[in-house]
Parts: sequence; C-alpha cells; structure tokens
Amino acid sequence: MLLTSRERRKFMSGKNCFIKISGDILNNYDMLRWIKELSRQYFTVVCVGGGTQINQAFEAAGFPVKKFGLLGRETETLAERQLARDILEKNQVEIQHHFAALDIRVKVVIPVMEIGTVPCHINGDQLILVAYHGFDVLYVVTAKDKVESKKSFFSPYQKICVIGF
Repeated sequence: MLLTSRERRKFMSGKNCFIKISGDILNNYDMLRWIKELSRQYFTVVCVGGGTQINQAFEAAGFPVKKFGLLGRETETLAERQLARDILEKNQVEIQHHFAALDIRVKVVIPVMEIGTVPCHINGDQLILVAYHGFDVLYVVTAKDKVESKKSFFSPYQKICVIGF
C-alpha cells in the first residue's frame, strides 16, 4: 500500500483509528461524513462487514445459513467461503467508491485473513479485538437497533466505542 504524504504524516504521528462498519449501513451519508471528519485527524482503517448480504446470497445459492457463533459464520465448503468473500469484496468496492466521491482517504479492508493460502473468515467484531492493541481509537459502527447489544459485548474494552447510524 502506497501512502500519500498526508497519510504518511498521520501514520507517523502515531494517531490511528480502526472502524468496523456493518454492511447494513454502507450507504448512510451521515456515517460517511462522520468518517470523513475522523480521517482528517487519524490514519484510518475501515473494515466493512456484510452478514445480511452474505445470508441473502447463501439462501439464493441454496447454501445453509447457519447461526453465527462467537467467531462468526462457519462454512463447510470452499464455495461457501468464496461466496462470502465475494460479497465482502463487493461491499469493499462499494464503500471505496463512496469514499472516493467524498474525497475520504482511508484504507478499506474486509474481515478475511489468509493463513498460508487458506482464507479464514473472521467476524468483524472479532477483528476489531485483534486490532485493539495496535490502534489508538476503535469504533464499531452499526444500525441503531443493534447498538445496545454491541455495547454490551464490547463493554470490557475501554478503547472501543459503539455508534449507531
């Protein structure tokens, strides 16, 4: 990843921010404006989710939609993992376009890690915990109706703030 000089200065200053966004609110203009303000203060990394869209795609493809566990969605086949990744990458591209249109400079990631050559899906709420020690400020951004349950889940983590849009 190449950084602009502005991004390098923010990164070198040590001020950084991790934001996990629910796939359900990708098109929320207020949320996008809020991220724009944050990105002026911090080197910002945005992780975009897609649980609802993945469930819909699984149903359409005839894959079982299993209940989420603490670690996220369990998949049984490479086809399921690839479809889930495709949805997350589609969301990544969509929000990158929104950010570009509003001149918001952030790095956008999806909650999939490759360990060796094996794609490992991670619940975005777990990925923010993985990022916890590396970032100065962390946000979980979700739909308003999910704020209280997210706040309860993240209550032990002082640096994580849950926001609803």
